[in-house]
Amino acid sequence: MLKLLHGAAMHIKARPARFLVIVLLAAGLAYWATNRLFAAPAAPDYLTATVNRGDIEETIGSLGTLEPKDYVDVGTQVSGQLQRLLVDIGDQVEQGQLLAEIDPTVYESRVRSSRATLSNLRAQLTLQEAEQLLASRRLERNRNLYRENAVSEDVLLASETEVTTSAARIESLKAQIDSAEATLDGDVANLGYTKIYAPMSGTVVDSAVVQGQTVNASQTAPTIVRIANLDTMTVRVQVSEADVVRIQEGMPVYFTTLGLTERRWYGTVRKVLPTPETLNNVVLFHVLIDVENPDGMLMTSMTAQVFFILAEARDTLVVPASAVTALRGDRAGAAQAGDRRADGAPAPSARTPSTRIPSTRTAGEGMPPGRSPGARPAGESGGLRHQVQVVTASGIETRPVRVGVSSRTEVAILAGLDEGEQVVIGRAAASGPQAAPSRSIMSMGGPGMRGR
Repeated sequence: MLKLLHGAAMHIKARPARFLVIVLLAAGLAYWATNRLFAAPAAPDYLTATVNRGDIEETIGSLGTLEPKDYVDVGTQVSGQLQRLLVDIGDQVEQGQLLAEIDPTVYESRVRSSRATLSNLRAQLTLQEAEQLLASRRLERNRNLYRENAVSEDVLLASETEVTTSAARIESLKAQIDSAEATLDGDVANLGYTKIYAPMSGTVVDSAVVQGQTVNASQTAPTIVRIANLDTMTVRVQVSEADVVRIQEGMPVYFTTLGLTERRWYGTVRKVLPTPETLNNVVLFHVLIDVENPDGMLMTSMTAQVFFILAEARDTLVVPASAVTALRGDRAGAAQAGDRRADGAPAPSARTPSTRIPSTRTAGEGMPPGRSPGARPAGESGGLRHQVQVVTASGIETRPVRVGVSSRTEVAILAGLDEGEQVVIGRAAASGPQAAPSRSIMSMGGPGMRGR
């Protein structure tokens, strides 16, 4: 035994450095295990946003197509070859301006024929009236002779019949003359239709024919050009049956186009058409919106992203929607009776926030040109209580708030928060070898978060 101990001692003396390393590794492992098993869990990291002041709108979004409010399809009422086309797409025209001419040869010949027929009938009428005058005089003479027994009764009856027949012929000729005059009027009108005039002032936005083409108006009137007044445009919007019940005439609306997404055009709802359209088993109603187009930037068939303004608030406190929790029933009462911090400690006594409740803009005040009142003002949500978690010096505090208008991403706060405070919107991702570096409580607010 003594030999073994002596051998171990000699072995340690021979390799002191290796022994020291083993001792240090054992001590480090014991320290790590102690901290791992008995250390308090680390406080979670939160993502926060700053309570800012801004504008918020509650809207219904949909897609629409632009079309002129006032337009007319100019067609032809007669058939023939389009001899002249005097306008082109994009031309400005005035009411009564000559647009096109159809070959008038056939219609001029019909007018001449109708006039000749009418002249013939009038000549026949003159002849018949002369014969009637002669028959009347013969009748008067035969009556005198009959009273003196100079002629027989048959001669007298023949004279009376001749007068009556002559009168009937005159009436017949007069009727034929009326018919011929009507035919002539129609032929003259058709001849006039060979020249096509603008029925309104506006812009030529479409042309369906070309010069030299033959048009046939025997069944339907072919369209020559379309004239539209582009000073006022109409947006035809398809709205689902779930949303159309909240849309009313006069409601303010704004929209953007694909080419100018940063510019808003404002208008109002003119009419909600009662007859829907069904597409792929989806019931869609058409809503018409009028908007002024003084600079001509809006064109026919443009696609518009339309937003119907249901409610709006200006210069109010705004937080992300993820920061607000809605409570019902007992949960709301418990939240009011005694709030507690998220870390489990008792919350501070309820305080009256210094935040002023912002007044919403009155109808029509400060609205952009073309905007009409109609959106309801900001108000408290009915039947619900709400709370947020606020970052304070002592930790995370759960606080009741009163909310107003809400959009898809933001909520207006009417009472319960102060501008500049930090509210919790979620927790940071768990740290790990593959995770990104964890972030402590940080601000994610600011103007860049405005979203409607």
